[in-house]
Amino acid sequence: MFDYQSHFTSAIDALHTEKRYRVFADLERIAGRFPQAIWRHDGSAVEITVWCSNDYLGMGQHEKVVAAMQQTATSMGTGAGGTRNISGTTHPLVELEQELADLHGKEAALVFTSGYVSNEASISTIARLLPDCLILSDELNHASMIEGVRKAGGRKQIFRHNDVAHLEELLKAADPARPKLIVFESVYSMDGDIAPVAAICDLAERYNAMTYIDEVHSVGMYGPRGGGICEREGLAHRVDVIEGTLAKAIGVLGGYITGSRAVIDAVRSYAPGFIFTTALPPALAAAATASIRHLKQSQVERQGQQRQAAQTKAVLAQADLPVMASETHIVPVLVGDADLCKRASDHLLEKHGIYIQPINYPTVPRGTERLRITPTPLHDDALIERLRDALVETWQSVGIAFASTRQETSAESNFATPLVVSKAGG
Repeated sequence: MFDYQSHFTSAIDALHTEKRYRVFADLERIAGRFPQAIWRHDGSAVEITVWCSNDYLGMGQHEKVVAAMQQTATSMGTGAGGTRNISGTTHPLVELEQELADLHGKEAALVFTSGYVSNEASISTIARLLPDCLILSDELNHASMIEGVRKAGGRKQIFRHNDVAHLEELLKAADPARPKLIVFESVYSMDGDIAPVAAICDLAERYNAMTYIDEVHSVGMYGPRGGGICEREGLAHRVDVIEGTLAKAIGVLGGYITGSRAVIDAVRSYAPGFIFTTALPPALAAAATASIRHLKQSQVERQGQQRQAAQTKAVLAQADLPVMASETHIVPVLVGDADLCKRASDHLLEKHGIYIQPINYPTVPRGTERLRITPTPLHDDALIERLRDALVETWQSVGIAFASTRQETSAESNFATPLVVSKAGG
């Protein structure tokens, strides 16, 4: 007889052997004191500082966002009560989709329960609706995009990361009459680099391809109204579908796509991941709308975040810590070994009360394991200096090479590039 439990146990043991087993920290965010949190461990409760949150602007605790959620929950209750087709299309959700369409300058928007679902459902549905569609996907696309490409069931080609010349080779070789869909991200969250959006749009127009961009790590963060890299670069009108999340800089939960009415209605009508799931609760929709409306008007959060991210990069680099190249708000610090990365993360938490989760394979290639730091406007200069001191002590205690003593490889070259800040403060 097949031993099911032993099979699963062996699978977990393999992760332990490869030093890739993930342990989740039991945290309680402290309202009004972000980035501070309580870490519950072995029966104790310890106050710590979180340095790896995707709540990039601290909007998850903004008074307008919290108030909108509370008021809507009080007046409308908690859950949506059904799928979008079965009583789940509440008015706050309709308002949210209108707000998102306006944010990206598109005709329509469609909200999903998460960014993962929005990518998986939208990419697969769009590609399936196009006859014999060829999908061209950046090799570093997020797992949700990869799954969407896989579920489309058609032919796919992978182009080298941000390599426009390679993408053109693939486009040029394809049948000019064949439908083509280029899927890529604006900000890649592990390295913090930015796609050549304008060049990709040029190719899409030249070779009659459709474009789909994931802006989850740039929505709220860049552009005069927080519309992302496409807005900052004045390119939103050239991209067919802009996908984003409500769970990072917006500070709530959910994912979405924006585009033409025809494309959005087609996904709404055909995507199983949208049709057969309960709608986002009205309180969450109202909170997201409040956050988006605030960030459309306020530059304070974006400017503060950009300033603190640049300060973090500079301070850590001056301490000889191996800060990897990043032109965005992502601050990756190279470790280069899975075991050392996990040990460094544990040491920071247990000795210094600083939480930064280890980023190991398969999220990043082996040999490029890192700590991914995400400064927010609420990480002040004193916290940055404390982080520097803690990292230096950890590097020494755990035995990780500093930048000056590390044998440089292609994966770790070009440390600590300056942060790019738009004129609009994004």
